[in-house]
Amino acid sequence: MSETKTINPQIVGKVFTSDEVFQVGRERIREFASAVKATHPIHFEVDAAQAAGYADVVAPPTFAIILAQRADAALIEDPDSGIDFSRVVHADQRFTHHRPIVAGDELTTEVHVDNVRTMGPGAMLITREEITTVGGEAVATCVSSLLVRGED
Repeated sequence: MSETKTINPQIVGKVFTSDEVFQVGRERIREFASAVKATHPIHFEVDAAQAAGYADVVAPPTFAIILAQRADAALIEDPDSGIDFSRVVHADQRFTHHRPIVAGDELTTEVHVDNVRTMGPGAMLITREEITTVGGEAVATCVSSLLVRGED
């Protein structure tokens, strides 16, 4: 019987920060809105967004997943994590928005490893992604649950 490899529990509490700044563009918002079938004009038209009180077009709430997944890559690629991405199943995603994401935002994301729970030969990984402006304003908190299947 071979040894089962799964997530390293020692990564709980680890924080992954990035110097990469994500520039939120109008076209990126429009493309995402179309892809998720968000049809409200504030996602497409500057005038509609400004009439609703926003500086520019507004991203749909789930747009934050783009930043969360980009940031999660640092965790998954960390050799100390023990994560084999080919065995990952996305189990759950939750968003808490502190304010809307709008075109023109410059955002950064920090990933916190909050929990690793062994489940048979695999494990459940809970991460929290804190999205802020480059000035430090809280924009969104994403909580992800990833099931990492154990080896057969």
